[in-house]
Amino acid sequence: MQDPILEVSNLSIRYPGAPADSVRGVSFVLGRERLGVVGESGSGKSTVGRALLKLLPGARITADQLRFEDLDLLALSEAEMLKVRGRRMSMILQDPKFSLNPIQRVGRQVAETYLRHFPVSRAEAKAKTLEMLAAVNIRDPERVHELYPHEISGGMGQRVMIAMMLLADPDLVIADEPTSALDVTVRLQVLNILDGLVRDRGIGLIMISHDLNLVRNFCDRVLIMYAGRVVETLKAGEFHKAQHPYTRGLLAAQPRIGGPRKPLAVLDRRPEWTEEQPA
Repeated sequence: MQDPILEVSNLSIRYPGAPADSVRGVSFVLGRERLGVVGESGSGKSTVGRALLKLLPGARITADQLRFEDLDLLALSEAEMLKVRGRRMSMILQDPKFSLNPIQRVGRQVAETYLRHFPVSRAEAKAKTLEMLAAVNIRDPERVHELYPHEISGGMGQRVMIAMMLLADPDLVIADEPTSALDVTVRLQVLNILDGLVRDRGIGLIMISHDLNLVRNFCDRVLIMYAGRVVETLKAGEFHKAQHPYTRGLLAAQPRIGGPRKPLAVLDRRPEWTEEQPA
């Protein structure tokens, strides 16, 4: 892989007071591609994403290497990370109800990133904000710009979050279930926006999701996580070649239209999976 954007080696994370690491020995390299991260709730997917942005207050983050382009993320101070977050690396969070400030208008929150990282006027920031709101299929961006988060739907709130994180044209986007609250039509439009950023601007995209079909059809490669570890890495189009029983179990547990009408398979979790080396 030429010119990797992100290099992660032996990443481990432990929350304060926890008896063991929540994430252990995670390693991967991200190029200018779409990397999916899948696994059950609690497998460590979102924890890894937040650790890359150092958004885990009090948690102990260790790694042999945690490098983003020319930066050693482990060595950066909080003041230095403030210059990275939003501008060079951003994260689309999953639930706008908890991510948006309830006492600030939507437009002000979206524009904040642009005002913080670029020497522009408020009028220029508003124009850019309206342009991005329209790009994520918000039909009346002028009206939505003046609303508070409680006045918009969950799906619209998700689109606002996406607009906010893409506004500054970052080099790396971590998308944590970015389409979970969207209908099928808008989901495709949002995926097209993210795909265009990877294809046209050459950014790196990490797509965290429970949706195996989504990552299989949208991403280039996929990491499968179980109990805080990466148990298998596959090309997105080669899920049928999965070797690890956990990956095969996830696939077998998916309902299929037109498939046999019998109970879905139940995952057989084995203690040794928590200690083995990733495939």
